[in-house]
Amino acid sequence: MTINRTIAVAVLAGLTVAPLRASADDAPKVTRSSKTLPELVLGSDQSSYDVNRTDFELIAGQGYRWKITSHGGFEYKFMTDLWRNVWIDQIVINDLEVHMAGAPAWLEFDDAGTILVQFHTVRPGEYSWSVPDLADKGLKGKITIK
Repeated sequence: MTINRTIAVAVLAGLTVAPLRASADDAPKVTRSSKTLPELVLGSDQSSYDVNRTDFELIAGQGYRWKITSHGGFEYKFMTDLWRNVWIDQIVINDLEVHMAGAPAWLEFDDAGTILVQFHTVRPGEYSWSVPDLADKGLKGKITIK
């Protein structure tokens, strides 16, 4: 009778741990190749205050490519505390590469165009981005690194 109880307890323990293990296996995995983040577009045909997306979710240790585009209309000064918490590989503007040994203070768009930032996430946390002079108009958001 004791051996049957031991087996029953072991089976029940396995059943309760199995769902936990499955959910851990479903978690996003870090890959060697960089992932492309959804593009962030500042401004639109309808309004210079539009933004196509405010929140972004990333994985710690993962490489990313992120296009940030100005639709034009205003001079956009894109700022984020994310740059101080990632390793920046390069910034690409019109096929010209800027290789960094530190973080930029901000990205400035004087006209319509796209800047591609390639980076690796280093530190998990919640970071903000904004166009400071237009944040009260909705040009702000959150970047979460898990």
